[in-house]
Amino acid sequence: MSRYPSLLGCRIEVTYRASDIIIPATGILAADSGKSIFIEESYRQKDQDALKTFRWEIPYACIVELRVCPEILPPSASVINPREPASEPSFGAADLQFNKRPA
Repeated sequence: MSRYPSLLGCRIEVTYRASDIIIPATGILAADSGKSIFIEESYRQKDQDALKTFRWEIPYACIVELRVCPEILPPSASVINPREPASEPSFGAADLQFNKRPA
């Protein structure tokens, strides 16, 4: 069962972890598979008319925070942070341990 079906097509800001790094991302929520979300961002390069699209997948277990961008909030979405309690363990930024490398 997907967690974010009401946010499909909305512009979102998501913070997720990849190994020991916390990464922010902004884009359109393109899909929700029930195990991960897919964010999409379109852009144009200089001197080219073609619109290019970049899409990436973020598993639920890696999501630290997900918010709807307030400037493009549809009238039907009244919840700002719709995260439901996860069945998998979730980790906050305070739970991450960073290993120091010798100089």
